[in-house]
This record gives sequence, C-alpha cells and structure tokens, in this order.
Amino acid sequence: VQLQASGGGLVQAGGSLRLSCAASGSIFNLNTMGWYRQAPGKQRDIVAFITRSGSTNYVDSVKGRFTISRDNAKNTVYLQMNSLKPEDTAVYYCNTAPSRASYWGQGTQVTVSS
Repeated sequence: VQLQASGGGLVQAGGSLRLSCAASGSIFNLNTMGWYRQAPGKQRDIVAFITRSGSTNYVDSVKGRFTISRDNAKNTVYLQMNSLKPEDTAVYYCNTAPSRASYWGQGTQVTVSS
C-alpha cells in the first residue's frame, strides 16, 4: 500500500499551498501521520506529524508557517504551507510516523521560486 500525496506545484516565495494525502482506514485510524520532504541531494526528513488525538509537532524551520491537520472522517491528512520560502523546495511525502518502507509513494513536488 502506497500513500499518495497531492497538491504540490510551483509557487512564488511568500505563497501558499495545501497538500493532501488519503489513506485507508486501517492505516489512518491506527497511526500517527507525518509529512516528510526530500530536497535535491539531501536525505528525506520529517517536517511535521499529527497523532491520532490531534497533537502536532513541527521541525523548527516550518514552525509558524506550516499546519498539519487530519480529517478522520475522510482518512486524509493535510499540510497547509504558508509563507513559502525557496528552501522549502522539495518532494513532499506522507507516511506514518515512524515511517514504513512499504507506504512510500511518489510524493508531490513543491517548487518555490524567489
């Protein structure tokens, strides 16, 4: 089962994007869900995660700009990204947190131009 992220695109610095990721109920309801990103030439790192109860955590570089949320009725996790910066350019993925190898999808490209 692969988790497919969507909603990426090309945006100018200061702009916003909203990413979405739908999962099966068996995955979504039982797990903390996370958003990850991988910039060219760098490793894939977690950006934010949200527990089943809705508690959230963010890496320092996105605090105050990104918001992770989940819709339990739709088995969907979102990442609202505001005030985007060129350094946010990466392929964004969703997965459980901790991640599971079999769940990695192709991700969605986010490109922020300066």
